[in-house]
Amino acid sequence: MTTIALLGTGLLGAGFVESLLGKGHTVRIWNRSKDKLPPLVAKGAVAAADPAECVRGAERVHLVLAEDTAVDEVIAALRPGLGDGVPVIDHSTNLPAKVRARTEKLRGEGVRYVSAPVFMSPTNAREASGLMALSCPEAEAKELEPALAAMTGKLWYCGERSDLAAIHKLSGNGVYFALTAIVGDVLAIGRAEGVDAKTALELFDNFKPGGAMPFIGQRLANSLDGPPSFELTMARKDARLMIETAGADQLTVLPAIAAAMDRALAKGHAASDFAVFAAKAD
Repeated sequence: MTTIALLGTGLLGAGFVESLLGKGHTVRIWNRSKDKLPPLVAKGAVAAADPAECVRGAERVHLVLAEDTAVDEVIAALRPGLGDGVPVIDHSTNLPAKVRARTEKLRGEGVRYVSAPVFMSPTNAREASGLMALSCPEAEAKELEPALAAMTGKLWYCGERSDLAAIHKLSGNGVYFALTAIVGDVLAIGRAEGVDAKTALELFDNFKPGGAMPFIGQRLANSLDGPPSFELTMARKDARLMIETAGADQLTVLPAIAAAMDRALAKGHAASDFAVFAAKAD
């Protein structure tokens, strides 16, 4: 089987290591905090003393690090051991501008750096489920597809723009954070009216707002073309009722939405589609 180097054995990285070991690969590991290595060594991984040793002789390298500073430091440290043409596949969540600059610099120096952030929990990493995005030249995507597809439930090739997967990763996390916050607001509205969490969440057994996201996206992307589906004035009234019910101090998202609606109203958008508050229209 393949010899693989994985640097960064936090929760997600450890999940990847366990999955790769389960497929019969030889997995070399390195982590700045050495206490994370022994449990994986006990499962068959080979601990390396430093990044260069970790990648020496590996057929591919995976990075699962905290952010850009760590990525730059670890890549600099591993390069003395990196074989010619060996891909360095970065699953970290990074700043798109730094991904662009890093890709240009490293590829100019002969290093095959590839951005491949993931929408995966540690369980997903262990089970090879979830979603992995990939930005790199198309020929390399085809070459890497079999190996990367085996690590995830879905491999999404975003195209040759080097930072696009990183952009999608931040956007996706933003949606996830916003959904978490608004569900918290839903529970707060229920608590204020004596509705327990289980009952409050029954809303989502019957009302499926996720299905509206593509429609909302197209509306915003196309500058809200067409007649309004829900006028901003009425939407702002509903936001007021939500805030009055729960109490502003119990809410995370709705007061900010109401403030954005007020700014849109002040610009004369009372009769516009309610989504105008999110379009930042003049």
